[in-house]
Amino acid sequence: MTRVLDGIRIVEQGTFITGPCAAMMLADLGADVIKIEAKGKGDPYRSFKTGFYSAHFQAYNRNKRAIGLDLKNLADRDVFYALIAQSDVYIQNFRPGVAARFGADFETLIKINPRLVYCSISGFGPDGPYAQRPVYDSVAQAVSGFLSVAIDPQQPRFIGPALADAITGLYASLGISAALLQQARTGKGKRIDISMLEAMMHFAVEPFMGYFALGEEPSGTDRPRLAQAYIMRCKDKKLFAFHLSSIDKFWDALVEAVGAQHLNDDPRFSTRLSRIDNYDALNAALNAIFATRNRSEWNERFSAFDVPFAPINSIADVIDDPQARHMGVIVPVAGRIEGAQHSVRPAHSFDGERASEVTAAPLIDQHGAAIRAALARAPAAWPLREADTVPAAQPA
Repeated sequence: MTRVLDGIRIVEQGTFITGPCAAMMLADLGADVIKIEAKGKGDPYRSFKTGFYSAHFQAYNRNKRAIGLDLKNLADRDVFYALIAQSDVYIQNFRPGVAARFGADFETLIKINPRLVYCSISGFGPDGPYAQRPVYDSVAQAVSGFLSVAIDPQQPRFIGPALADAITGLYASLGISAALLQQARTGKGKRIDISMLEAMMHFAVEPFMGYFALGEEPSGTDRPRLAQAYIMRCKDKKLFAFHLSSIDKFWDALVEAVGAQHLNDDPRFSTRLSRIDNYDALNAALNAIFATRNRSEWNERFSAFDVPFAPINSIADVIDDPQARHMGVIVPVAGRIEGAQHSVRPAHSFDGERASEVTAAPLIDQHGAAIRAALARAPAAWPLREADTVPAAQPA
């Protein structure tokens, strides 16, 4: 893959998802990401399900190197400061105030490296009435208002992956990229604060604008009804989705595809606004039609019509999906010692070039000796104790 961030070094001291996701996004673009973990303990996400190298940890820590440090130990803290002196970015997702306890606060690190982009990720921001509350993905989804427009109010339940965690990480990587651009222009560092509350409120900007512009309280059923998006259960019980949006030609093509002109003749469904008003009735009528054929038959039939449609693929289905295979989205994991043999490549391509592999998430302290040795060989930007240096032939 074109390493567009080649030459950028990032020190990540993150746990679970938000911080590691932000760093992974930049590692996927070619940055050298060094993950710092507590000696002997590591990121708690390593043991989220079983063992000490969970699939969850692997998902957000590929393309990184790892070193184990105890920042309460002065010798290890010197190694940390030496890394900071030679890095462009520092990422942490501690609760506000925690980083200062071991000398990793912005005020300390910016003195060591005035060019440093310092990114602090939190649940509710650096201050305020909620700042010290513990936060996880579900809490952030709930307090931000996002969850209210993402669930069925009649059957409320959490579903799906950790959206707030990953989305906050994505926003953080975007802010870091912008700060790196400014750093290149000015030679100065920058502090970035981003919270899960802010990220999820921004992500839900459309329902917020609906509230501000129309004075209406959005709900989880608004978007599919207004967008005319449907999920059908076919004869074989498999699920099929289509999205008509506001373009009449898609409705006309749907009626032809399902062979149901009587729907067009029904005054409840004859216009887009009437279909919105009678969404539940139309949904029931369409489900009765789709129950007459297996999903494979509907897939084949719809491919001949100009309708936005797709089977609701399982994860296993997507791996063999013709378009996903054509795009080479599933790639091998290089440098694997244990864990998954394949992963999903970065979404970007540059000048038509895509990643053909990803590097395995590191084992705990996997690169510690090499990193320490390289720091010892480099011009001293921060005091290094002799006990922390080990000879090695590998570059940093």
